[in-house]
Amino acid sequence: MKLIEAIEGKEYIIKSVETGDEELDDFLFSLGCYAGQPITVVSRKKGGYVISVKDSRYNIDKELAEAIKI
Repeated sequence: MKLIEAIEGKEYIIKSVETGDEELDDFLFSLGCYAGQPITVVSRKKGGYVISVKDSRYNIDKELAEAIKI
């Protein structure tokens, strides 16, 4: 299941991150988005998602949300 399919407010565990781009993988890793980490979709906004990872909130676009498997 991809992050774009997640229910808002429900916590999930990241299974993998598959962007196909090493720089994007490194960026998501620096945010704390890697296998085994809990992640929550706080809200959906036009063109993006607000996520909560490691007690921090980030706004990511749909492309990144599709790359995160939960």
